[in-house]
Amino acid sequence: MSESGIEMAMSRKEREEKEKADYEARITDPVAGSIGDLGPWQIWICIVIFMMKFPVGWHQLATVFLAPPVSFECAVPNNLTDKCSEECTELAYDRSVFKETIVTEWNLVCGKRYLASFVQTLFMFGILVGNIIFGIWSDRVGRRPPLVFSVLMQLVCGVLDAFVPWFWVFCTFRFLLGVATGGSMMTSFVLVMEITGTKKREIMSILYQIPFNLGHMTLPVFAYFLRDWRWYQFAMSIISVIFISYYWLIPESPRWLMSAGHLDKATKVLEKAAITNNLPIHNIRSDLEEWSRRKTIKKEVKKGTFLDLFRYPNLRVKTICITVNWFVCGLTYFGVSQYVGELSGDIFTNVAIAGTLGIPGTLISVLTGKYWGRKISLMVSNTLAGCSMLAIAFLPESSAFLKVALASIGVFGMAVSFPIVYLYGGEMFPTVVRNAGMGFASMLARIGSMSAPFVSQTATIAHWIPPVIFGVVPLIGAVLVMFLPETKGAPLPETIEDGENFGKTKKSKSESEISKN
Repeated sequence: MSESGIEMAMSRKEREEKEKADYEARITDPVAGSIGDLGPWQIWICIVIFMMKFPVGWHQLATVFLAPPVSFECAVPNNLTDKCSEECTELAYDRSVFKETIVTEWNLVCGKRYLASFVQTLFMFGILVGNIIFGIWSDRVGRRPPLVFSVLMQLVCGVLDAFVPWFWVFCTFRFLLGVATGGSMMTSFVLVMEITGTKKREIMSILYQIPFNLGHMTLPVFAYFLRDWRWYQFAMSIISVIFISYYWLIPESPRWLMSAGHLDKATKVLEKAAITNNLPIHNIRSDLEEWSRRKTIKKEVKKGTFLDLFRYPNLRVKTICITVNWFVCGLTYFGVSQYVGELSGDIFTNVAIAGTLGIPGTLISVLTGKYWGRKISLMVSNTLAGCSMLAIAFLPESSAFLKVALASIGVFGMAVSFPIVYLYGGEMFPTVVRNAGMGFASMLARIGSMSAPFVSQTATIAHWIPPVIFGVVPLIGAVLVMFLPETKGAPLPETIEDGENFGKTKKSKSESEISKN
């Protein structure tokens, strides 16, 4: 055979091998194989979904201006009467900054001061409930119906909450608003991850947080121009009316359609997306059919349970360390964000500065996660937040500007930690129990955010208590990260045995125990 013939034969073989590899890649992941990792279609859908994070940020941090610190005195003529005693039957509030808040409207001061914190705790509990309910619902009926319903529910409950005349009815709608907000967070994030290819999921999962930071940053704008809490609440909520358009704008997740056996509908979604991304559509239907055929005959991998996360030594340590760090993020981020609003100085400027620093924090997490890895990134950001908050405890009460600056650095540190810890957890837990692990971690984060208002409120006892708690907790988290392995660039653990072995350097007895089980 001539030299040119040999080259043609080799090139033919190489082409055949490449075509076979491309075919196997398409069958393994028909979504990415049909529409690519990230094209114009995915970018458009992500931008539309990202807009939902604005009201998520507004509602989660709204308590800063719903129940800001306020000065008050007893309104009776006798100046010797204690303003918190039973003899004082009427209170006079300082309304120079805010015309009306939930504190001034329902007298949430003195013995009822805890109720102002309870409102925020109830909202955060609603988010936890929403994550669970909408997560289960979206697995059963798809991502789109729960997503549309959650934004509609957010609109209705938010608007009604602005006009109810009774405190406990206000609390009820506040809880339901939290449920809706948790639902929109859960379904929107899942949809973004399911339409984005593996190579782009890391950066998209982090960029998904940016609109939340922008919501935090723009929150003082509402409060500055609307000094009555009812109009402030109404303005934040009514904007959600534009999200009703999501009924027409948001498609169903093609991955869910595939897993549910709706291949015809999945084909239509993927063909439309492929055309938008300027990719061929002729193999989409046949690829889905082959994927479905292989799925039905594929040997089922042994499923794990929630208890498996704590059954084996190495996996147990990793589970505890990473989930505690979720609690750290929930408590510290939301706690410090609220604490900033209670510091002396201009409340609008304080909150705007803290919210603004959250944006570069989230963006920097993309770089630190890529170049430093998850472990060092989380240790450094937790340490930065913890040290800056501890420093506040040693400052005199008059150092308002320095306190705000240090607290803003704390928010910045947590803005780096939150996306990293989410990514870290997703890469740490084995596939067979990943949902269970992430659900447990998310629950601890919500418990942390539910506790945050009460920690901030301890400033009424002593000004140094909140910064000490918000400082020590992230440092504990940083220490626990030392016991975690680096996950950057590592293959995702699939089985319980993979999860137990991940990060180990030697074989141990527990590995053989798992194999036997």
